[in-house]
Amino acid sequence: MGGTIIPTMRYRDAPAMIDWLCDAFGFERHLVVEDGNGGIAHAQLVCGDAMIMLGSHKEDDFGKLMALPSEIGNRETQCPYMVVDDADAHHTRAIAAGAKIIMAPEDQDYGGRLYSCRDPEGHIWNFGSYDPWARN
Repeated sequence: MGGTIIPTMRYRDAPAMIDWLCDAFGFERHLVVEDGNGGIAHAQLVCGDAMIMLGSHKEDDFGKLMALPSEIGNRETQCPYMVVDDADAHHTRAIAAGAKIIMAPEDQDYGGRLYSCRDPEGHIWNFGSYDPWARN
């Protein structure tokens, strides 16, 4: 039995964050469904074989189970890791878009190079050249 994990996130200003995520991290719009009130009911963004899903933060049943980083002292309970070909080039792109770097690119003992940053709403993202699926 196999499966695919797709991180899901909520944002206060999801339309603006979709633009930012595409600009800063290289995502592309796969599907974006507006909610009719200026927000996003559901969006799917892709980058290569990677996908995230996101929507506007709201107090629905699912939203009551989630907290935005700004609501919990800028902390996270999970954060995505995305494999990129060149962590340094990706880092440069993210800085140009205004990402807040929290860990500069650094070689890792287990292989590859990694950096971590926050998006404008405080979510933590990790990007690295280490690919756990690659066979050595």
